[in-house]
Amino acid sequence: MSTATNVEATAVSTIEWLSSPTTTIVVPVYQRQYRWDIGGCEKLLSDIRAVADEGDAHRHFIGSILSAEDQAHPDADLILIDGQQRITTLMLLIAALHHSVRDTDPALAAELSRVLVRPDDPTRTKLRPHAAWAGLFESVVLDRRSPDQPDSRFDDNYAFFRSQVHADEAPRIWRGLQRLEHVAITLGAAASAQQIFESLNSTGEPLRDHELIHNYILMGLSHARQRQVEEEFWLPIERNTGEAIGAFWRHLLIMTTGREVTVDGEHGVYRAFRQEFPGSGLDDLRRHARIWREFSDIYRILLDPSLEPDPDIQRQLDYVNTFGRSPYPLVLSAYRDHRTGVISKDELLLTLERIQSLLLRRAVVGIPNERLIARLCRARAQGPEQLLRAFARITPSDERIRVALKFTDLPHARYVLGRIEGVADPSGFDIEHIVPVAPHESWSGDGVRSWSDYSEDEQNSHRALAGTLGNLTLLEEPLAERVFGASFPAKRDAYRRSRIDENTALAGLEGWGTAAIAERTAALTDAFVQIWRRPAGGEIDDDGLTPILDAVRRRGWPTGWEREFDYVEYRGERWEVPDVRYLFNRVFRRGWADTRAALDAFNVRNGGPVYDEKAWNGPWDELDENHFLYMGWDAKYMMSAVQGLLEESGLSAEVFVKYSYIGNVM
Repeated sequence: MSTATNVEATAVSTIEWLSSPTTTIVVPVYQRQYRWDIGGCEKLLSDIRAVADEGDAHRHFIGSILSAEDQAHPDADLILIDGQQRITTLMLLIAALHHSVRDTDPALAAELSRVLVRPDDPTRTKLRPHAAWAGLFESVVLDRRSPDQPDSRFDDNYAFFRSQVHADEAPRIWRGLQRLEHVAITLGAAASAQQIFESLNSTGEPLRDHELIHNYILMGLSHARQRQVEEEFWLPIERNTGEAIGAFWRHLLIMTTGREVTVDGEHGVYRAFRQEFPGSGLDDLRRHARIWREFSDIYRILLDPSLEPDPDIQRQLDYVNTFGRSPYPLVLSAYRDHRTGVISKDELLLTLERIQSLLLRRAVVGIPNERLIARLCRARAQGPEQLLRAFARITPSDERIRVALKFTDLPHARYVLGRIEGVADPSGFDIEHIVPVAPHESWSGDGVRSWSDYSEDEQNSHRALAGTLGNLTLLEEPLAERVFGASFPAKRDAYRRSRIDENTALAGLEGWGTAAIAERTAALTDAFVQIWRRPAGGEIDDDGLTPILDAVRRRGWPTGWEREFDYVEYRGERWEVPDVRYLFNRVFRRGWADTRAALDAFNVRNGGPVYDEKAWNGPWDELDENHFLYMGWDAKYMMSAVQGLLEESGLSAEVFVKYSYIGNVM
């Protein structure tokens, strides 16, 4: 048997590996910049706390670290090829821990220092990023940041760890750090670093959110209990949801939390699941899993409404599916309450109708439908009156609908016409444009004047109205094929043969033009606003305001926009704040003045962002002579903190943001 001579792989204790006098590491120039955000740091710290609280035999595996020996490099024994993000983040955590205990626990501080600094030069860190940002990193780890130094991701994440890890918790965190393990892969001179790096990072598919959830649920159970949970709960969930299992978990979490769960390519669903369902004992797992399985039964019916035995509910579920799966979190909640007897069938049907009215009316007037369902789930959890008001606030008025239907193309035309014209199953019908979208030169609306005789203004008017409600109807497919593109007089016989009363009425007309379209639009609009009603009461938000709990931090905005927010509505006040940073400052200042108890509770639970001293370098704002608000967080953390404080204060329903431009997060 041959042996590998150019690659050495060994399972090691991460802290022992870093503490070794022979371990000094340089990040090569070709590596990407450090980019972990506070969410990643939060997960790492949570994992370390969890393993710290387990028995002595437990370990936490952080993956593989790939490095290469390079005797020619003057600054290090190892060149770090893969693992920069994890090692850098660990160093920032250890630095924060070191700085919190250096004055109170010299022995522990010395242990931590062995991880952080070079044995031959305590003014240099053992991890050395490449020159572009090495100075920033070392200034944070060695606590020698200058006031004029620019903020960096190193500062953000160090500040997070410093705020979360206090001296009294240091032994626990150090215990967890010592239980971290990784596979250290060291390459010899003849090994291909690039080939091995690509193999580690490109071979196979990365785990998806639902696969991570599956592993997380079963982790720590005995083999026998894993098989039991798998067969009793997980496999039924998989059978019920099929290829939509990822969407099922996302929709379940939106329903459960009342918050949007972002699919951002960074396991947002899995992170939300871990936060909502932290690891617990088998009894808690089984209790949760029974509920998950029940919701997966309902999800199966939403995906295929023909499985619903009640024809009225089945029909409404079919209608809801016109708008895709985005309404599912709210439907799951209402359907389960009906199934368990909490609400009646009529209440369920009313909710399904209101969902359709909301989504259709907004589509008609051109308002985006994204990020609506979470707020409705929150409102529903508060009671039927709150849900009614939430629907009413964001459902466009009859007046706006009447104007829009006159001049804009009809969305979801088959669904709309089917309900208005009383066609239970429109699958055997075509959408018939009475005036064709592109009329032929010989087309005529009255059998006298041909299209070529129409003036340019007349032609433009007809084209503009071709896709509107008044110019559309459903027509049986064989009849539609016979009259496709034909002049109106030639279509009347086909309309007369149709089983739809609206088409029979069309057959009795002598001609067709803009006046006839306007008259028919008015009549059908009356039916439209009766079928898709707007809930009565409550003011309407026509300004595109986004509730603060549904707001997200945008990564940037288009050239020409200098502000993220047009304005913020805070309990009836209009705040001119340009971006999340200013909003964070103003909300916490207002909380300090008006809702101090809630701010204190939030601050204790989250370890900040208000502190009684400026404990580290960075930007601070003084609330009073003994309390300081740290302003060096990344914008994503700031948005989360604003939402958390307002929720803690009970004010979140009274705060809205107006973005300065339209985007897909509205």
